[in-house]
Amino acid sequence: MTGLAPKTLGDLFDQFQREAFRLETLDDYSRSGNVDAYQLFLDGQDKPTDYNLDWLDEVRTHTGAGRRMYRVHVLRRPLTPYLRFELGWGYLTNATAGEEFFILDVTDQPTPLPDHVGDFWLFDSTTPARFNYSDGKFIGADVLPDDRGPEYVAYRETALAHAVPFADWRAMYGE
Repeated sequence: MTGLAPKTLGDLFDQFQREAFRLETLDDYSRSGNVDAYQLFLDGQDKPTDYNLDWLDEVRTHTGAGRRMYRVHVLRRPLTPYLRFELGWGYLTNATAGEEFFILDVTDQPTPLPDHVGDFWLFDSTTPARFNYSDGKFIGADVLPDDRGPEYVAYRETALAHAVPFADWRAMYGE
């Protein structure tokens, strides 16, 4: 034991130096985060002008300092209502702050990732944080030891090798 306190997810977001990568594998996060905004979307309302401001500030801070924030979402068509919300309101909004998005569409192909790979963040290609969900609700994150980093780097590289930029995917499928 080195005497260092275990890293928290907050620490990782505060301290990463080069990049933060996110893999998303679910088609429903409706009970996590922007629950009220999702309901507005379902009700056909306009996106509020203050939608996602805290996250946009976080992303702008990092990207403005030269740090990369990017993600791959593994999905299937037709999109669930939640994915239409996430891609339409979330991704398009977050991209304005410099976050990058890629889509790994497995509608017509098997996923190249092992079945056990779920959602995670990977910070500086070193520290993974595995996310846990139940019925669309975030129930916690497990920050894994740095010696698991190479495993998660491999998952990231596999996902990116099979993904396309979100703008390209959107141009093809219009969703």
